[in-house]
Amino acid sequence: MTTTVITEEERTVDASVADGRVLVDQGQLPAAIGWELKVEGLCRDDVCVPVRDRDALFVDGRVDLAAVAGALHRPVVVDAAAGIVAMALPSEERRNALKAHHAPAFTLPDFDGNAHSLSEWHGRKKVLLAWATW
Repeated sequence: MTTTVITEEERTVDASVADGRVLVDQGQLPAAIGWELKVEGLCRDDVCVPVRDRDALFVDGRVDLAAVAGALHRPVVVDAAAGIVAMALPSEERRNALKAHHAPAFTLPDFDGNAHSLSEWHGRKKVLLAWATW
């Protein structure tokens, strides 16, 4: 099943679904979220986050994206039936952005699929409207 994973960017990977969990092969983790599972933990570039219970990240030999988000201290929303996983920024980054009244950089598609970045509207007031049908 093709799954869309939204982190700092939107990515598409092949995944499977088991009991409402979205699972990917360990080798696909960098393509899915930009992090790699190594002996020292979950790593991206020169940053590694230790993982206390590595086995808790796996279901039937595949990596559970929600469990990885938890290990990275990132809130996650999973709609396995729709093939969508969205991971928020780590709690500390969100907290700092709220204190500074500064939104983190992000890019989202409009209704026509055209990508727009927050920086396009620098210096102008913005309203972001989000909704869900569930």
